[in-house]
Amino acid sequence: MSFEFFVGLRYLRARRKQAFISLITFISVAGVMLGVMAMMVVLAVMTGFGKDIKSKILGANAHIRVMSRDGKLDQHEEVMTGIEEVEGVKASAPFIYSQIMLRRGSSVSGAILRGIDPSRAGQVVDIEKSVKETDLQALTRVPDSHAGSTEGGKASPGIILGKELSHLLAAYPGDEVYVVSPFGGSLTPIGGRIPHMKKFKVVGLFDSGMYDYDTSFAYVSIESAQQILRLGPSVHGVEVKVDDIYNVDQISKSIVKRLGTGYWTQDWMQMNKNFFSALKLEKTVMFIILVLIILVAAFNIISTLIMMVMEKNKDIAILKSMGATSKSIMKIFMFDGLVIGVVGTILGIMGGSVLCFLLKRYEFVKLPSDVYYISTLPVRVQVVDVALIALSAIVISFLATLYPSYQASRLDPAAAIRYE
Repeated sequence: MSFEFFVGLRYLRARRKQAFISLITFISVAGVMLGVMAMMVVLAVMTGFGKDIKSKILGANAHIRVMSRDGKLDQHEEVMTGIEEVEGVKASAPFIYSQIMLRRGSSVSGAILRGIDPSRAGQVVDIEKSVKETDLQALTRVPDSHAGSTEGGKASPGIILGKELSHLLAAYPGDEVYVVSPFGGSLTPIGGRIPHMKKFKVVGLFDSGMYDYDTSFAYVSIESAQQILRLGPSVHGVEVKVDDIYNVDQISKSIVKRLGTGYWTQDWMQMNKNFFSALKLEKTVMFIILVLIILVAAFNIISTLIMMVMEKNKDIAILKSMGATSKSIMKIFMFDGLVIGVVGTILGIMGGSVLCFLLKRYEFVKLPSDVYYISTLPVRVQVVDVALIALSAIVISFLATLYPSYQASRLDPAAAIRYE
């Protein structure tokens, strides 16, 4: 151990007459620790929030949507074959997407009708994880216990409602609802049009954890959607799942090039661009604000070192008179400041890790799902974030040591021991 580090360690050890400096040193360490803890927990929550929202969005939406400029696809099987030949595409499935009205008794609510192919939809989106009490195949069959409900001599087709939408309509598995569509209704004698209406049997609920989705989505089979919307054999588009969700832009271009200019695409980043841009900006701003907390702790380090320099004037003079250089004196106090910063950073990371673990394990912070999309505080600790936090804290602590260390190195030994 060099003598600079040896002397620096001795200065950090408390002696009875230096108890006040020791207290200030402890406060400086605690300031850095609390700043690092705050940064770690907040960034972990922001990262967790972004990842949870992303997983929920991708659980209900495909990576890419391919649609025709004419508004609907007539030969969607051929289109799907062409799409799946594009490099990076894993699977595809047809979809129908339209706004409708749902009615049960006196309860009426607007909704988004999503027609899916039960045999293909699970390969494109993770919808099966969100469907409760049933599976997607129930859209094409009705349980025997419900077979008594008929419409025109046929059993009512199945429908899966969002959990919150189910509560709004008071419609639960086994109940019947009417889907009211403005398309294809019959004409009245005065030239008006009666909306087309069809009875469905609720066969399950959809719980994505996203309040907006759970209050608006209703799933039916492709065939049922085509009947209620009078689409014939056509669909609105094809949903696509890709290997790399961050390469959707290039894959979308490849799909359009493969299919021709009569088609256009929309990826998950485009559909949620404003939301994720705002989330990224918020995380950056929070990081900057929390860095200010560590800057406050850095001022504590500066004040601690200045007081230590004032206390050690005689020691510095003796060291210089014995041959210590100004550079060595700077190293002593820079080392002391770095020890304060490093110890505070390590304790902060340890405390932040424990707090993040408790938040993730016990979920004792609850959130209103209609405001924040999720019901509990999400926490995801990333190694990159931890490394960035530690580096920021140590660099700020190091910069805080420069001025006091420089002032100590300039001390004139003759002036310090003149009257001793």
